[in-house]
Amino acid sequence: MQQTRKIELWVGTFVLAGICAILVMIFQVADVKSFGSSDTYTLHAEFDNIGSLKVRSPVKVGGVVVGRVTAIELDKQSLLPTVTMAISSQYDQFPETSSLEILTSGLIGEQYIGLVPGFVFDDEQMLVNGDRIEDTKSALVLEDLIGQVLYSVGNSESSNEE
Repeated sequence: MQQTRKIELWVGTFVLAGICAILVMIFQVADVKSFGSSDTYTLHAEFDNIGSLKVRSPVKVGGVVVGRVTAIELDKQSLLPTVTMAISSQYDQFPETSSLEILTSGLIGEQYIGLVPGFVFDDEQMLVNGDRIEDTKSALVLEDLIGQVLYSVGNSESSNEE
């Protein structure tokens, strides 16, 4: 009886350790940094086209992740996508002249937002919580590019026939 109880305890310990290991792997793959909300400030931007940008997509400066997309909504007046981002408070030195662009990792990889720091002039303010970045560049949509190439090829062939 005592031996069976000991084996059950060891099996239970190994099962619990396995579940913990699986949870750690899931959080690593999902890129979850912490359970609580870290110290961040919010920025907003409006784009013509966000492509396949998703909530939790990274915001990067020169390849370094400085924040995440927290919400994507359609503005009711302009009917354009509005993106809300949470930027880590340790990166609070971006001037108001900064710009945003939607980029793609690799040829058909995930999309992310590239933050391009602007120039600092004497009277320039830094971006603070709730600010809106006006200078944005939309996502390059592969289907649109293919359509433009086909349209331009079709036009050049029809003008050569005349």
